[in-house]
Amino acid sequence: MSTIVIKNTRVMQTMPPFAVSEGVDVVIQDDIILAVHANAGSTVKADRIIDGSHKTVIPGNVCGHHHYYSGLSRGMLISAGPQNDFIQVLKEWWWRLDRGLDEEACYYSSLICSLDAIAAGTTTCIDHHASPSYIANSLDTIAKGMEEVGVRGATCYEVTDRNGGMKEVEAGVEENLRFAMSSKSSKLVRGMIGGHAPFTIPDEGLRMMGEAMKESGAGLHLHVAEDKYDVVHSHHHYNADIIDRLEKFGLLTSNSLLVHGLHLNESEIAKINEHDCFFAHNARSNMNNNVGYCKNIQQVKNLIIGTDGCGGNMFEELKLAFFKHKDQTGSWWPGDYVTALSRGNKLVEKYFDGNFGRIEAGYKADLNILDYHNPTPLVADNAASHFVWGMSSNCVESVMVDGKFVMENRKFPGLDVDAIYAQAAKVAQRVWEKVDKIAP
Repeated sequence: MSTIVIKNTRVMQTMPPFAVSEGVDVVIQDDIILAVHANAGSTVKADRIIDGSHKTVIPGNVCGHHHYYSGLSRGMLISAGPQNDFIQVLKEWWWRLDRGLDEEACYYSSLICSLDAIAAGTTTCIDHHASPSYIANSLDTIAKGMEEVGVRGATCYEVTDRNGGMKEVEAGVEENLRFAMSSKSSKLVRGMIGGHAPFTIPDEGLRMMGEAMKESGAGLHLHVAEDKYDVVHSHHHYNADIIDRLEKFGLLTSNSLLVHGLHLNESEIAKINEHDCFFAHNARSNMNNNVGYCKNIQQVKNLIIGTDGCGGNMFEELKLAFFKHKDQTGSWWPGDYVTALSRGNKLVEKYFDGNFGRIEAGYKADLNILDYHNPTPLVADNAASHFVWGMSSNCVESVMVDGKFVMENRKFPGLDVDAIYAQAAKVAQRVWEKVDKIAP
């Protein structure tokens, strides 16, 4: 057993009830927090003692929806046609990129996304993967990158018929089920049953996904109503609301994650809530794709926050989500958004044993040590405001996942980060050249 003590520090809880405790010790044994109170470490025989004075310890952040396959897309130089609506954006950009990915590209995408997440204080990423030219075993490749960096995660494959019809659907379902079953004993990465979006999944595909969910016990991870096109498509081809289609095939479960949902109606939101599903809001991506705003966001019961592939920096994402909400005349305050961010830990608990999301005895040791200098008092009543208005990823000094420091003093132990980024740039250049030759 290994025991670590963070001495004389400040602990800030980001999950309600918000709390701030000054001058306490955090005692960690293996992967569990044993004690959090003044002098808790004084009688403990510790393998390591860390001076936590003038630091703030908070739970690790959770990215509730990510696309690791986008890891090598930053600044991508390709020729592309018009992107005046959501379908054109998909066809001209993302659906060409994912068709250009191979095993090496998926591996470096995973490494880069994991490194960027940890550097920003994100300890868990819920990934949604696509690589139509490399489906079988692709989730093992994504998991390999996560595990080597040390981030906790879940991943799945985007079932779709957009490239190869039902053969592609079957391959995607098979990969989801295989990984969901094989990863059950994994310490860091688990599997979900993924799908792209209802408008690229026929009823038979949804039925197969439902069977995979029953067999594996894993939940769904699916884009829904990101654009009005998805809603119109469902009404045109199936004469049903999207959520009714999903319910028909048993896809609405308490460990399932629906994403975006901008254009779901109030009855659909109510049905999601009845089934206790999770719902990931991705404000920055929605703005970038000009698909609108989720006006029913305040009616969502299990709201969490994701990035939709726009990196893994949840400090940054939360600010954008909050400011966009206020711009849309929403009535929520920082505490509501910090609560939504921390609620991602409840989804993590659906896939991993233990309690997550608090710096408290009995909880998993997934945490951040921040170098945050508050110019005003930091107390329970304004902790969420400090998170939104003051704290940022620049404050993240050290990150612990599962009781191990995966970043300490802004260094990644055991990893040659410069070499990884240098090789990733070479792989990205190769992928871009390949993507540039792929027709929409």
